[in-house]
Amino acid sequence: MNQAASRGTPAKSARRRSRELALQGLYEWLLNGSEAGAIEAHLQFDNPGFAKADREHFQALLHGVMGSSALLHEAITPALDRPVVELSPVEHAVLLVAAFELLHHPEIPYRVVINEAVELAKTFGGTDGYKYVNGVLDRVALKIRAVEAATNASNGAR
Repeated sequence: MNQAASRGTPAKSARRRSRELALQGLYEWLLNGSEAGAIEAHLQFDNPGFAKADREHFQALLHGVMGSSALLHEAITPALDRPVVELSPVEHAVLLVAAFELLHHPEIPYRVVINEAVELAKTFGGTDGYKYVNGVLDRVALKIRAVEAATNASNGAR
């Protein structure tokens, strides 16, 4: 049995680890403007959990967010109550990751995307940052995944 299971906490999935690593890399990118390759090498070298991550999803997130940040900002900006530059770097990176998944990974249900983003914000962000992330992503998902949201609403799911 692994340590997480013996402590009563669920083990992290490979997909969750990939989101965490992408978030860390995007945080570095937002603060320092580092290149994707350098960020990836740094994370791979310095993070013992890197081998347990879904490497393909990590790379898609890191490179995808960096390559389509203008489009992602267009998607999230209408749902923000402040300019992007006033977001904490963690909340900013979480919102970018989630927006990327909402736009480019329709196989992941939008509720899963939001829940994963909220968990990232709880783990890495400020005290109530996850509440802000949840509210913003609820509004973003209603636009990006309107059909899926309507189907869930008609079936009684939020």
